[in-house]
Amino acid sequence: MATADSRIDALKVKHQQIDNTLQSEASRPFPDDNAIASLKKEKLRLKDEITRLTRH
Repeated sequence: MATADSRIDALKVKHQQIDNTLQSEASRPFPDDNAIASLKKEKLRLKDEITRLTRH
């Protein structure tokens, strides 16, 4: 179970890093809409994986 917990923790860290990058990009004078869209998709994918792993 420790392996699953460490995987979940790693995913949560990556999710937070993406959130930080997303906030930085969105606050720029001319944010890159494609980068924002890509970051949001990756953040959602990570959230879905975290949810899936915590249900098992």
